[in-house]
Amino acid sequence: AFILGKGGKTKEKIARVSKAEIELFERDLILEIRGSKMQRRRAKKYAEGVMAQRTGPVSISSSDSDDGDMTLLHVPQEAVGFVTGRAGNFLRSIEEQWCTLMFFCDAGGGSNRNKDYEKLAIFGDIRGRRGAELLVLSAVETKVPGYYDKIRDEVVGRDKGRDDTGSWGTDTMTFQDDELSYALGKQGGTRKKLERSSEAVVQYVGHNALFSGPKAERRRAREYMRWLFEQLEGPVYVDGWEDRDDCTVVEVPADCIGYITGARRAALGSIEEEWGVLAFFMNRKGDGGGRSGRAEQLIIFGNRRARRGAELKIMSSVETKSPGCFTRGVREKTSSEKGFDTDRMIFKDDELSYALGKEVRRGRSGRAEQLIIFGNRRARRGAELKIMSSVETKSPGCFTRGVREKTSSEKGFDTDRMIFKDDELSYALGKEGSTRKKLEGAAGAILQYVGHVAFMAGTMRERTRCREFIQWLLAQRRGSVTIRSIADRDDATEMHVPENCKGWVTGNRGSELRRMEAETGTFMFMALDERGEERLIIFCHNAGSKTSPAGRMAAERLVNEMIQEKLRDDGGRGGGRDSRSPSRGRSPSR
Repeated sequence: AFILGKGGKTKEKIARVSKAEIELFERDLILEIRGSKMQRRRAKKYAEGVMAQRTGPVSISSSDSDDGDMTLLHVPQEAVGFVTGRAGNFLRSIEEQWCTLMFFCDAGGGSNRNKDYEKLAIFGDIRGRRGAELLVLSAVETKVPGYYDKIRDEVVGRDKGRDDTGSWGTDTMTFQDDELSYALGKQGGTRKKLERSSEAVVQYVGHNALFSGPKAERRRAREYMRWLFEQLEGPVYVDGWEDRDDCTVVEVPADCIGYITGARRAALGSIEEEWGVLAFFMNRKGDGGGRSGRAEQLIIFGNRRARRGAELKIMSSVETKSPGCFTRGVREKTSSEKGFDTDRMIFKDDELSYALGKEVRRGRSGRAEQLIIFGNRRARRGAELKIMSSVETKSPGCFTRGVREKTSSEKGFDTDRMIFKDDELSYALGKEGSTRKKLEGAAGAILQYVGHVAFMAGTMRERTRCREFIQWLLAQRRGSVTIRSIADRDDATEMHVPENCKGWVTGNRGSELRRMEAETGTFMFMALDERGEERLIIFCHNAGSKTSPAGRMAAERLVNEMIQEKLRDDGGRGGGRDSRSPSRGRSPSR
């Protein structure tokens, strides 16, 4: 139970950090580890460390335990409780954020130093360890001001050149009192923005900023920080931005600048937070910028996908304020580029009104506006159906008047339709759309309800699977569902649950099944087989893996854990078949 952790989280954490596959056979007290020699070694070491915590401090030898995956950090005794948090919650949150494994240990010695400090072992890859270490140091510095200065050289020089590029290192910068709050931002928002856009590890320890990562990432972080502070003094212009590969520039008309920025920079800040970019308006000193009536250049820093997302969001906002600014003269485009690119699709006037419905937002001329959706075919169809659903809510019948059911014979991407009766819609939708989202995720199709019509988009297999899931869902309202066999399916896993465990596994009104479905992105229910015997079937297009938190294998692990928990509580008197019995059907993909 200790190595498993609540909901299997400890086992999954060990697997995630070591990159090994781990399976715990609890009845046999066997932990099975699969992977490369180094992955198995690390997983075994982590598991032993976790189990050793039950009996006292974990003993670690720096030479034997470090496989290039360990950082040892001295934490002052007066800060240990603060760093650990209530019931270890602070350490657990750091582990989750940086994909690390952390615990206090006894690294040997017995000197006076050990009476004043506890040693914290941090396991993981170089970036994860560094992020976790600096976050702990930030907390320690809050509790014990000045501690960082004592170990500065050790911290800054740690892991230098030990990454794949050979350029890993740490740069520092010191703040004045009034600069720190500005660099931190509301609830740490500015620091997080710099970290995400530069892709370096950025953390503040007291009045010191530390930038860790390969040389290129550290350089970006320092530059972004410098430009951030230069904005306090006046206009900032990035010379040579045309030759940079980390920025995009958007020309924003003068009358749209305030609209894009928002009150107290709220609108632009929300775009930065959504896409993980850094954005600001560029002006040369004495230029006047938007106040002169000319357009201003908005520069966006971040990775290519993030920059494009932020750029299109800004273009959309500008087009709302100044129609035609970006769409005048634009033509449709379908790129042949296999990698990242942008396609365009233009509506005719009658198509746009049909796509938006009666209560469309009118342009300044009183005509409907053009809605352009960028993305791959599946993404565009998903967005389109979402818009249709919203319009149908506002203007019933706009898209569904006269619509009939449809089952396409197209093997590739297409859309099927299925019409609900009045009492079926609310059941198929679920609270806040939870049931629809569950079926969509498990089927791997796009599922959207437009009025009383279910639109199912995807390949033929995805559409067929989605239709079956809806039919089985609705059939549960009338009683038991019979699925004679799943032998020919590659999207299902069958589990035989001991009789005395069924109520425990399903929960009150199916609450436990719904919880496991939400956690793993699956669709699960009890169904009768051809002999009339009841078993649990887990449906999902994603088979999952031994370590993945999503998919059929993840759901199977959660169910097995609940069965084991029930059998332990009952003293092992299951009276039913072992859930790990070979008689359980497995999908061919597994």
